[in-house]
Amino acid sequence: MIGPTRGRGIFFDEDDARAVASRLTAEGYAVDVTRERLAGEDDDEDHPWAVVTDAPAVVLELLVDEHDGWYDVEEPSEPALPPLVLPTAPKRLKRD
Repeated sequence: MIGPTRGRGIFFDEDDARAVASRLTAEGYAVDVTRERLAGEDDDEDHPWAVVTDAPAVVLELLVDEHDGWYDVEEPSEPALPPLVLPTAPKRLKRD
């Protein structure tokens, strides 16, 4: 699994995405390649490819520039808060 700070390279050509993923894997970084669905896109063939990696930003940025893609940083998601502890009985407002 890839760590909390992840960079994403977005490519419109699958060959470019696979080439970048291969190079990062050869250098020892964790890599995931997926299709990136853009809002409003209904043609599956037009979806770009996302290369998500734990490689340093500068490494991925250089590869993105070399293969005509763009660089995007995925912000780590905030941890879910534990559920609230609610009272089991109603609160009394007046004394008898």
